[in-house]
Amino acid sequence: MTSTPAEHRDSVLDRRGVDQMIDVLRGRGYRVVGPTVRDSAIVLEELESGAQLPAGWGVTTGPGTYRLRRRDDDAVFGHSSGPQSWKQYLHPPRQQLWSAESDGTFHPPVEDDTPYAFVGVRGCDLAAIAVLRRVLCPDPDADSATARRFRSLFVVAAHCTEPGGVCFCTSMGTGPAAGPGYDLALTERVDSQGHRFLVEVGTDAGADVLADINRSPAAATDIDEARAAVSAAAGRMGRTMPQVNLRDLLADARSEDVWDEVSNRCLTCGNCTMVCPTCFCTTSEDITDLTGEHAERWEHWSSCFELDYSELHGGTVRASGQSRYRQWMSHKLGTWFDQFGSSGCVGCGRCIDWCPVGIDITEEAARLVQTLPPYRPDDAREQR
Repeated sequence: MTSTPAEHRDSVLDRRGVDQMIDVLRGRGYRVVGPTVRDSAIVLEELESGAQLPAGWGVTTGPGTYRLRRRDDDAVFGHSSGPQSWKQYLHPPRQQLWSAESDGTFHPPVEDDTPYAFVGVRGCDLAAIAVLRRVLCPDPDADSATARRFRSLFVVAAHCTEPGGVCFCTSMGTGPAAGPGYDLALTERVDSQGHRFLVEVGTDAGADVLADINRSPAAATDIDEARAAVSAAAGRMGRTMPQVNLRDLLADARSEDVWDEVSNRCLTCGNCTMVCPTCFCTTSEDITDLTGEHAERWEHWSSCFELDYSELHGGTVRASGQSRYRQWMSHKLGTWFDQFGSSGCVGCGRCIDWCPVGIDITEEAARLVQTLPPYRPDDAREQR
C-alpha cells in the first residue's frame, strides 16, 4: 500500500456523492456489493445504484434477537452487522473444484474474475477480511481464484458511529474505526448541517476513484467532529470481551465444568460458524450424472459443530456437543494465535445475534475467567 498526497486525504461527499461513487466503481468494471434491505434484514447484495442503500433503516440487536427498525434520519450506514458477512464473496459457500468425463477429460472450473468493490465495510469486517486473507492466501501472489479475488478487491470502509447491542469490537482492537486495508473510508454525519460523509483515502487506487467524484475539501471541524463521533462509539459497545490472555485461559480451562453448562443450551446447529466472518472450514463432495459419464467435485462450507466433521476411520473424534462447542471457542479465541498469529474473533457479535438460544461468547469467556482464579480481574494478565 502506497501513501497518497495530503490534498487527497480528507474530503467531504454529500449524499449524491455516495451514489456517484457507486456509479464510478461500476463504470470501472467492479461488481459493487453493499448493504440493502431485504427479508426484514439488512443484507449484502450487488448494488446497481446508491438508491438501494438502506437509507433510514437501523437494527435492534441482542442475544438471539435481530429486528429492523426505522430511524429518525436518512443515514445509510446507521446500522450494525447483519446476518451476512463479506466472506461469502471472497470464500463462496459453494464452488466447483473440477469436473471430468468418463474418457478421462478433466475440466477446471470456469472462473469469473470480475473484481469486487465492497461499500460500507465496518472496522470489524475489515479486520475479518485481513484474517481471511492470511488464512486463505498464504501466498498472496498465487494464481488461484481466491488470491485473485483478494488482489483485485476495492474496499470502501465505513467508520462506525453507532455500535449495536452485541458489538464488542473495541475490546478486540478492531473498531469502531476501520483499521488499515481500505481504499476509501467514510464517516457518515447527519445533523443540522446536513447529510455528509468525511472521506479518507487509504491507497492510490482510492485517490484515483475519488478524483472522479464531486467533493469538497474537508474543514478542520469536519475532521474533528467525525473523529469524535467514532471515538464516542467506542464507549457505547453492547458487549466487552474479558481483557485477559484468552489463549492461555482456554488452554487452562479445557477440563472445567462450565463447558457442561453451555453445552446443555447449545443446539450444535452451526449458526455461529455460518455467520462468522472468519470461519473458513469446508468439506467436498463428488457428484455424477445418471449416466455415470460426467463427474464433478464441489467444495462447500462446513462447520466444526457438525457431528461428522471430525469423523476419522475410527469414528467421530468430537461426539459430544460439549466437545464441539469447546473446540469452536478454543480455536476461535485461542489456538488461532498459534496458527495465524491473531485471534479469529473480530468482535462483530454475529454469533451472539444469530444463536437461536442466545449464547453469548463474551459471557462464556467471562464465566471462564471467574472459574479460574489466576484470570480474575485482580490477577489478570494482559491479553496478547
